[in-house]
Amino acid sequence: MISLSPAIGNQRTGSWSIPLSVLDLAPIVEGGDAAESFRRTVELARSAEAQGYRRFWLAEHHGMPGIASAATAVLIGHVAGKTSTIRVGAGGIMLPNHSPLVIAEQFGTLEALYPGRIDLGLGRAPGSDHHVSRALRRGPAAAETFPQDVVELLDFLAHPVPGQPVQAVPGAGLEIPVWILGSSLFGAQLAAALGLPFAFASHFAPAALTAALEVYRSRFRPSARLERPYVMLGVNVFAAETNDAARLLFSSLQQAFVSLRRGRPGRLQPPDPHFDAALTPLDRHGLSEMLSCTFVGTGEAVRGEVEAFIERTGADELMVAAHIFDPVARIRSYELLAAAGRPAMAG
Repeated sequence: MISLSPAIGNQRTGSWSIPLSVLDLAPIVEGGDAAESFRRTVELARSAEAQGYRRFWLAEHHGMPGIASAATAVLIGHVAGKTSTIRVGAGGIMLPNHSPLVIAEQFGTLEALYPGRIDLGLGRAPGSDHHVSRALRRGPAAAETFPQDVVELLDFLAHPVPGQPVQAVPGAGLEIPVWILGSSLFGAQLAAALGLPFAFASHFAPAALTAALEVYRSRFRPSARLERPYVMLGVNVFAAETNDAARLLFSSLQQAFVSLRRGRPGRLQPPDPHFDAALTPLDRHGLSEMLSCTFVGTGEAVRGEVEAFIERTGADELMVAAHIFDPVARIRSYELLAAAGRPAMAG
């Protein structure tokens, strides 16, 4: 049995009380393209590595004009090859879209190429709408077998047993950390039952956060992979030199969420200083609900809010998202957050 192995880890970012990590959706901005998005993703990963962030995760989405991380395993390999120490992984792979054997082989290949640096987060959502699901050749009932598919995947990653008819090559016997992702009680229950670390999507679906944490911690069963519960929570952070500048950066994410709720997802839009004034009461209510785990301001301003969130939830790690239009401002936001955890220098 393991106890917070290096793959889970307790490395700190700056002097924050817990590790901080990065969630990147490889955004395609208005006027840009996927190639530019990938260059910016590598730049962010390198900066995050230099700042001491624990891991850099990419998420599987399909058919989204503003997200370039559809071929998630391919992009993970690209980022891992352009960095040297930061853990790189999926936050997550939407397992209903795939065969467990194929995912075991893909991540076994990544682990063989970049040993000790690959994470595999698994989600149940399709990461798409029903049209894209059909194009992926996945039926509407695919998500119903998610628990069985996770167990099958874990078996493929375990050491093979005599007479095992199918093996993941590469993949079998490799120490690849597997996480369960979720935004409801279902993921919390599954992660607890299997003794796996749990990542909750509070950065866009915080409604069930408190209940999910209680379920996961109270029902957790120690496993060969994890001795005690380990929770990573998603948050949005928009940090800048002034509070006004940070609020302006935040308007790009607000625009993206409003467009998504209206069924018109698109490329990430530039900040709009007048966007807030154009919101309807329904828009405001939706944004307030979906983005309640969002912290906006100077590094010093967000520090207190983030630490209060850590204290309130007992999070073991934070996965920080920053859907920012300007790549320089995006990197700077993560720099300011990391620096906010460092003690002030005397003199």
